[in-house]
Amino acid sequence: MKSAVLEPQPRPPAEPGLRPLAKWPVLTIAGLVAVAHLVMSAVGDYWIDEVYMLAAGKYHLDWGYVDQPPLAPLIAAAMDWIAPGSMIVLRLPAVLATAAAVVMCALLVRELGGDRRAQVLAAGAGATGLWTALVGHWVTPYTFEPLQWLVLSWLLVRWIRLREQGDGDDRLLLVFGLVLGVAMQTKFQVALLCAALLISVLLVGPRDVLRRPMFWGGVGIAFVIAAPTVLWQALHGWPQLQMGAVVAEESPLLSGGRSGTAVTLVLYAGVAGAALFLIGLWKLFRSAELRPYRFFAVASILMYAFFVATAARPYYLIGMYGVVIAAGLVALQRRREAKPSRWGWTAWFPYAASVALAGYMVWVSTVISGSFGMPTSDEIARDTSAAFTALPPDQRAHTAVVGDSYIAASMLEVNRTRYELPETYSPHRGYGYFGQPDEQIDSVLFVGDPEEIRQHFTEVRKIKDGTLPIWLCTGKIGTWSQIWPQLKTLS
Repeated sequence: MKSAVLEPQPRPPAEPGLRPLAKWPVLTIAGLVAVAHLVMSAVGDYWIDEVYMLAAGKYHLDWGYVDQPPLAPLIAAAMDWIAPGSMIVLRLPAVLATAAAVVMCALLVRELGGDRRAQVLAAGAGATGLWTALVGHWVTPYTFEPLQWLVLSWLLVRWIRLREQGDGDDRLLLVFGLVLGVAMQTKFQVALLCAALLISVLLVGPRDVLRRPMFWGGVGIAFVIAAPTVLWQALHGWPQLQMGAVVAEESPLLSGGRSGTAVTLVLYAGVAGAALFLIGLWKLFRSAELRPYRFFAVASILMYAFFVATAARPYYLIGMYGVVIAAGLVALQRRREAKPSRWGWTAWFPYAASVALAGYMVWVSTVISGSFGMPTSDEIARDTSAAFTALPPDQRAHTAVVGDSYIAASMLEVNRTRYELPETYSPHRGYGYFGQPDEQIDSVLFVGDPEEIRQHFTEVRKIKDGTLPIWLCTGKIGTWSQIWPQLKTLS
């Protein structure tokens, strides 16, 4: 009896159709990514969109916003409530989401038949994507979105694999709907993903998924979860649809227009990732083994064409990298298994370049906010507070602080508890919908460029110079109910 207990117990068999999981190598890569981003979390100032998430969630929590759903602001507010002012705690969910995305890349290639080596290579590609390295510790919708798209892809790939083996599990389609609903509360681009996937399935299959009752049950779950933010958009005139024109207008500056977007939509995958992404697209169309998953390639091309045509943000395709890269790695694995090459070790050179560039992008993330001509949030708040407290007490009671952009307003608002500052307003983006100053306010301490507001006051005087100057606007012309609609802008 004793000897039987001491005998080594056999490992439980792997799931049929799956290679052994490269657990420790993959978790090590994900852990290194998490450590790198956690360290960088303590360095530098807020990213411009991140400080907006924090201000929106902390002071203006709602079912929806002009430019994104409410999940990212809710996460930011929750983390700030747990540890007020802690940048590391604030960014912890983003770091964990980035590390989890690395693991999902490995799980995707495993579902497609990838061995341990392919799983490690997939994790390496996911860990060294250039956009992921840049934003991996910022609390923004586009930091959480890639993980959600990867999970959605994994659920579909797993459902197809099990169906091909005659052991289908339609419960995966219900989970797909659950994740889709959460993704809709994160970023609306997932609706474009669903449209592209639907068109692709109709074109190349597997159309059988559309006949499954649990698929439509999953769709119903997604609608229920997404309903609050969709209703918010409907009640406010669908401002998210207007953001498409704003994004296109900003495209030449941020990504070099359509031509720049066309290139960076692929290059943001990193050196190794971009090469594997292109190989994966080719193999999804050519490989008989990957035929059931061909709709992912069609969907990727449809979205790529749409994003280029609309001059969209160059990171909108990030969530599709994982499944296409996985297809590319499986195809290369099959080639290696059929005809081993003594030059296989050269594949590590692109990964070395990917690691170097990704490391550089992680460092860039700590200093990039300055490239937008913005001082630190602490500097803006300190200078504005000094200007506000210098006003006579009776004038302060009738003076509002207004930022020229959502960035300036957010930086001021997140520092309200540290400095003597009143509620902050701005006519820009989501802040324009947060409310206007009360009618008894007849003066404005304006932070930024006063060109638009100047016509609504008889006197606009600069009281603080600098990168983001501060102006005192007095002699209000008209009421705020007349002024604010003229100032509100999404661009």
